[in-house]
Amino acid sequence: MSIRVLLADDDEAIRSAYRIILDAQPDIEVVDEAADGEVAVALAERLRPDVILADIRMPRLDGLELTRRLGGEFRVVVVTTFDLDEYVHEALRAGAAGFLLKRSGPALLAEAVRSAVAGDALISPQITVRLLRQLSGGSSGSGIGGGIGSGSTGGAAGHGERRPLGGRIAESERVGPVEELTAREKEIARLVADGATNGEIAEQLFISAGTVKNHLASVQRKLGARNRVGIAAWAWESGA
Repeated sequence: MSIRVLLADDDEAIRSAYRIILDAQPDIEVVDEAADGEVAVALAERLRPDVILADIRMPRLDGLELTRRLGGEFRVVVVTTFDLDEYVHEALRAGAAGFLLKRSGPALLAEAVRSAVAGDALISPQITVRLLRQLSGGSSGSGIGGGIGSGSTGGAAGHGERRPLGGRIAESERVGPVEELTAREKEIARLVADGATNGEIAEQLFISAGTVKNHLASVQRKLGARNRVGIAAWAWESGA
């Protein structure tokens, strides 16, 4: 059964690009598009999509307010050009199931949709690294409220289940190795902590993307981590 996605962005070219990327996935289907937040809300209530991809800056109703209205009932992934901490914090507080920068690329867009359905919240690697640095530096004024998630290899939750964002760093992402990591796995964990995507890791280490995924699955299992944030948090805390 396909994951049904609603697109909300006032830029028609962006919506068209998203539709091409997502409709090319065997497990994802774009059910409709909206050029402003009010139309997106009405379409969401009528079509009941699995995931809503929403731009922050839209006419009539912006993406943050849309997330506040729909975040408790729908999985809303916020996608924006603007790399601002205040947007990330507000989106997560409002119940967003992910936060992507538009420059993140097609693979992360599809991954964010799948992660939202799995119950994880994927955040662009560039943002994840910055927020982890704030946490590792003991920053208490970041406004994150402990609610950061980033799932790229899938979560334990079933289809339709959502894990709460609040407290996940404290409860889920502070992990330790159940089994010793290999030198290669530690190298990949460090690159994840630096914000590298699977493709970038593969290119840097001269291995295939599939091999990277296999290593990441092994690292997750050994660390007991749910996702990339768990791996990155371990790398930061352990100094790996």
